[in-house]
Amino acid sequence: MRASLIQIGVNPDESIEARRLRAASLVREQRGADLVVLPELWPVGAFAYESFATEAESLDGPTYEAMSKAAADAGVWLHAGSIVERDPDGPLYNTSLVFSPDGELARTYRKIHRFGFDQGEAVMMGAGEELVTVRLPEATLGLATCYDLRFPELFRGLVDAGATVLVIPAGWPARRREHWTLLARARAVENQSYVLACGTAGTHAGVEQAGHSIVVDPWGEVLAVAGPAEETLTVDLDPAKVTETREQFPALKDRRLGLPAPGNRR
Repeated sequence: MRASLIQIGVNPDESIEARRLRAASLVREQRGADLVVLPELWPVGAFAYESFATEAESLDGPTYEAMSKAAADAGVWLHAGSIVERDPDGPLYNTSLVFSPDGELARTYRKIHRFGFDQGEAVMMGAGEELVTVRLPEATLGLATCYDLRFPELFRGLVDAGATVLVIPAGWPARRREHWTLLARARAVENQSYVLACGTAGTHAGVEQAGHSIVVDPWGEVLAVAGPAEETLTVDLDPAKVTETREQFPALKDRRLGLPAPGNRR
């Protein structure tokens, strides 16, 4: 299974429409891959809070149209990163779009954990409420976004739902880059799954991005890592390695859930 992570650079001097066209072209260049992944909120920028409301779009808006056609042209499964979704009956959402090789919208995922500590995304966007997996011929994807990476219980839920490849688009700041790579490896090790963590390059509203997209195997080995600039990582994954790792070191079978809280012990 060949996966390509496109670490798009976000340049404030580039228009959103120009970046859509460029991203679509980069996706088309990945013909021959099975799965292509884009970063979080790459059209507008993950920290461009002042633009969220004006640049929000519906699920069938311009990013959908561009990415649907690109996926079909390349013949790939495409995790198109995320957009600022305008729900006509609710708040804004940070929503990921996944397309099948025929360009159909296969699944969406609304980011559950919103970053900002009562500011920015945390107050401007609604929280998703559903764990989402996508079944591909070779593997089952578990979807998460950026700040979700810090919440291991979400990934346990995805593994229980059958995920073997955890896909995490992000707009992660450079000042916390070490956390990005550490947590990506931790999620791979503890869940015995592949991790495909795709970040952005450049700056979002003056916030330097970490870049360093990373692919980690189920044993925690780093298969590929990008630098800080725009780059595409292409890695061949062996789906059988997930099953082999879980059988050779069956730690997931030893989980003990539902233990009583300390105050309830007798």
